[in-house]
Amino acid sequence: MKDYIILRIITKLTIPLILLFGLYVQFHGDYSAGGGFQAGVILASGFILYNIIFGIDVGKAVLSQRMSKILMGIGVLLFVGVGIMGIILGGNFLEYNSFSFDSTSGQMIGIFLIEIGVGLTVGNVMILVFYAFNNEES
Repeated sequence: MKDYIILRIITKLTIPLILLFGLYVQFHGDYSAGGGFQAGVILASGFILYNIIFGIDVGKAVLSQRMSKILMGIGVLLFVGVGIMGIILGGNFLEYNSFSFDSTSGQMIGIFLIEIGVGLTVGNVMILVFYAFNNEES
């Protein structure tokens, strides 16, 4: 891929826009369409594009499989932790009302944390599936 200079330049210009849009979807998902799942897919697609154009070895230098697994685990733990915290605070699993004195702000906090957890999990699962399809070690 080193011979395709135009493709590499276009990719260098496009990837920041893809990642910026993914972050927009992640942090604006509370208020409109979008959220953690969609943002995770968008962010992972930007990283996968980077791997395709610049090579798996270069991509692994940025985000290794081990780090991707750790981030995926953090996402799952964040999701489950928010659910269990709802039970500890006297509600049901994933009931956000008890996260704050005001139920509206409690729901905003809970949904924000859940969406971060889902985004981390989905994005890193996609990256790990990409690595698996390229016959890389686990």
